[in-house]
Amino acid sequence: MEINDIKLYDQRPDDERLTKETAVYDLLEKLGIGYLRADHPTADTMEDCEVIDKALGVNIAKNLFLCNRQKTCFYLLIMPSDKGFRTKDLSAQINSARLSFADADAMQEYLGLTPGSVSVMGLMNDKDKFVKLLIDRDLLSNEYFGCHPCINTSSLKIKTDDIMNRLLPFLGFQPVIVDL
Repeated sequence: MEINDIKLYDQRPDDERLTKETAVYDLLEKLGIGYLRADHPTADTMEDCEVIDKALGVNIAKNLFLCNRQKTCFYLLIMPSDKGFRTKDLSAQINSARLSFADADAMQEYLGLTPGSVSVMGLMNDKDKFVKLLIDRDLLSNEYFGCHPCINTSSLKIKTDDIMNRLLPFLGFQPVIVDL
């Protein structure tokens, strides 16, 4: 994929999309949150996102869906894409031993998402607030936040302030800020 292959839009798509993606645009419109959108081939890895990042002028955040050993606590960790992740560092900050990646079934059950499409937007599907949101402090210093609209064939650039002060409060999530 080349940067010239990516077209940018400041509105919702006008073609047929999956219900979960359409729900993201509906929510953003309801909250009056503006965004820049890029449609692209499937972006399964952070490497795939590099070209998209350049086109949007933002780094797509790394989103990890984690759980404790007993699979009784689930976490959505959002961190800069260029940062490494060590479970030991995070476990100590949130008082949870033995964190690991949650499986695809739990991801579908709690966030309504499939692997590769995990995003802060998936929290709109967690009506019971079962997932705890963790955000790396370094993301908060960026003017913009990059994420998928619950599908990894589009990416969004949204003001970080809109995520933190409009989206998350509306959804009822109070993030835990961590330092990785």
